[in-house]
Amino acid sequence: MAEKLEGVARTDALGQLDGWTVLDDRDAISKSYKFADFDAAFAWMTKVAEVAEEMNHHPEWFNVWNRVDVTLSTHDAGGLTELDVALARKMDGLA
Repeated sequence: MAEKLEGVARTDALGQLDGWTVLDDRDAISKSYKFADFDAAFAWMTKVAEVAEEMNHHPEWFNVWNRVDVTLSTHDAGGLTELDVALARKMDGLA
């Protein structure tokens, strides 16, 4: 099981991410991605789904036309872990 990020490890991990926001109401991060159109957004989601399945770590996301809103948290750890940071970096790389 992944360990919850705390202290300096958490600060360092979050410092690696661009455009991600720590949520006020829970131990999670979020980001909104915008694409040219629905096809581009859905194609990106498909690529991310393949990566997430390989990692066995799945995002919470919401899609409307060209926008995908993502929230990442590791539920069984009760908050943010290195899995979330790794998936966020991969999402950014695929965007």
